[in-house]
Amino acid sequence: MSLQFHNQLTKKIDTFTPITEGSVHLYTCGPTVYNYLTVGNWTAYIYWDTLVRTLTANGLSVTRVMNITDVGHLVSDADDGEDKLEKGARREGKTAWEIAQHYTDDFLAGMRALNLIEPTHMPRATEYIDQQLDLVRTLKEKGYTYQISDGIYFDTAQFPTYGNFAELDLDAQKAGARVEYNPEKRNASDFALWKFTPVTETRDMQWQTPIDITVDGTTRPGFPGWHLECSAMAMSLLGDTIDIHTGGIDHIPVHHTNEIAQSEAASGVQFAHYWLHNNHLKVNGTKISKSLGNGYTLQDLEEKGFSPLDLRLLVLQSHYRTEGNFTFDNLTAARNRRLNWRNIAALRHQAHDTLQPDNITETESRTVSLYAANQALLDVLSDDLNTAEGMAIIDAAFDTVLSSRLDTLHQHALVSFLETIDNLLGIDLLGTTPDIPDENKRLIIERARARDDKDYERSDELRDELLSQGIALRDTSAGQVWEYAQ
Repeated sequence: MSLQFHNQLTKKIDTFTPITEGSVHLYTCGPTVYNYLTVGNWTAYIYWDTLVRTLTANGLSVTRVMNITDVGHLVSDADDGEDKLEKGARREGKTAWEIAQHYTDDFLAGMRALNLIEPTHMPRATEYIDQQLDLVRTLKEKGYTYQISDGIYFDTAQFPTYGNFAELDLDAQKAGARVEYNPEKRNASDFALWKFTPVTETRDMQWQTPIDITVDGTTRPGFPGWHLECSAMAMSLLGDTIDIHTGGIDHIPVHHTNEIAQSEAASGVQFAHYWLHNNHLKVNGTKISKSLGNGYTLQDLEEKGFSPLDLRLLVLQSHYRTEGNFTFDNLTAARNRRLNWRNIAALRHQAHDTLQPDNITETESRTVSLYAANQALLDVLSDDLNTAEGMAIIDAAFDTVLSSRLDTLHQHALVSFLETIDNLLGIDLLGTTPDIPDENKRLIIERARARDDKDYERSDELRDELLSQGIALRDTSAGQVWEYAQ
């Protein structure tokens, strides 16, 4: 089955064809590192990690850039208000540089906890100031910039297709309908490429504005616009035209629209062939907001006894283009599902690859079913990342496993399917399900003998001893099956 994704550029499902056969250049809008990420923020990174895994499973080599926004992201889309890093510094009594480092480190730790694949490049905006200024120079030379009192702006009227991506009606759009209105701007949709530091402010993060990007020939301290950063880093590391650009649906009307305008105005070629956007994750059916106190972090979840992988599974139970809903009941259900899957994964330590002569037909049938599930899972993920359908395929395959006698379960088929699940969904079923120690296995054998001898008192003692060591036993017609005690 070929890969296909919903492309915001065409507003439809498109078959994916890479620019260069066998390889993909992918850009993901990364975090603004001024605070801890919430469950809503992490949703995007979980989905785009699944995208990388699906591309890789289809035999494509992925070069991925995900930026770290450590300067220039203002609290308002109108290019005014406080820089989020400076705001974080004021909140915590630290420098903006210290804030950026602390929350970058926390983001990287969260990526590891969620089992997210690290991108090929994770550039920080502050490391690409020269490239951003070069992009402004190019845009000035081509006649796309102008200067007002607070910075250098992109003139969207000079880019005729500006409103196409987000289907914006610029003629009907009232000033301030999309972003707040600045009376100095030529058009309400114009956006800042480079901001000047107000004369009344002292910023931790600022750079001298080169004379050649200004109109009046004067220089002063300044800093880059948020939109400029992504274009400069993507084009510097991946080239003028990339295969896929990802982000949240909230990026469509402003951030990604502005990225396209400045990138294509500078290069004269298409910026990205495919644009994928994930929908929001709400909490208890409402938007995440500080006033509601529902911006739960990974740390909050762990304090309540949940694993970050429980959140990963909860997110993947919904399609990336549908609106998700986080509740602790839903998270508990996702945890129970994951723990059940872990116990099925543990069966590989108790199964074998030898077919029983009197069960060959049954065993072969179940084995083929598991092998077929490998391709079925890849197929649904290749069809616009349909993770919700993928969950149904896994549950159905595991129902087959649970209905099998242990002596008819083919170990290699089970391991193969577990590898496919981990490779595509990153749940880490193999890594989180170690075999039990030999001493525990001896106790299980001893309990089986006690049951055979009808010594039920000793059998119960051994069951309780194993349970105290985190191992639960389930008696079946084919003998004892051990599981991880919850």
